[in-house]
Amino acid sequence: MSGAPDPTVFKLHDLKVSCKSCSLSRLCLPHGLNEKELAMLDGMIERKTKYDRGAALYRSGEPMRALFAIRSGSFKTFMTTPDGAEQITGFHFPGELLGIDALADEHHHCTAVALETSTVCALPTQDFEHLCATMPQLHRQFRHLIGQEINHEHELLLSLGQMRGDERLATFLLNLSERLRARGFSHSEFNLSMPRHDLANYLGLAVETLSRIFSRLQDEGVLKANRRNIRILDFDRLRSLAHHPARARA
Repeated sequence: MSGAPDPTVFKLHDLKVSCKSCSLSRLCLPHGLNEKELAMLDGMIERKTKYDRGAALYRSGEPMRALFAIRSGSFKTFMTTPDGAEQITGFHFPGELLGIDALADEHHHCTAVALETSTVCALPTQDFEHLCATMPQLHRQFRHLIGQEINHEHELLLSLGQMRGDERLATFLLNLSERLRARGFSHSEFNLSMPRHDLANYLGLAVETLSRIFSRLQDEGVLKANRRNIRILDFDRLRSLAHHPARARA
């Protein structure tokens, strides 16, 4: 990745990172490692060429073989209900980890599928356990990332269980906006990589209901939506809908 990111609009497939010169290192496993430790980590990472849209990184029931850090693109994770329906459990973007669902029993409990052409860094499980034993900072950073994931899941449970449809969408858009801001990209305009039916599934809404909410928020001047392009016009109103306190700018 060369030069500064374009702050105008962020397309999720534009972001490409590598371990040694990673603009997202503070968000991923390398955060806090010294040069020697970073070189050791870099030497154990397997870099995949790409996963095309719709390709599975891993499937539910498969044994855990590695932890994955997204380099570019995006993924969705989902579980399958007993009647065969798909329940999306999350959307994941560059700098974020995948595969931690298998830590308990070394088998994946969800499926991870690329939403667009994507690449990942894979750290084999055995190598990762060895590095954690010899690098306390890596172990601390991993615990921190797991804690963030748990907090995110708690917020999701709250939004799906207690909030109205417009509140759910507002919470999701603010969360995504903050994740993009942390990566140095525009937090006010971005392209969604997930189709609307996936987003509706994730938020526990009917597609028609989600479309009506988008239309209403546009009519109220909160945002502008053009297909998958989202431009947030009124953050105060969006935060009010999500019961979300304003955050100071970095």
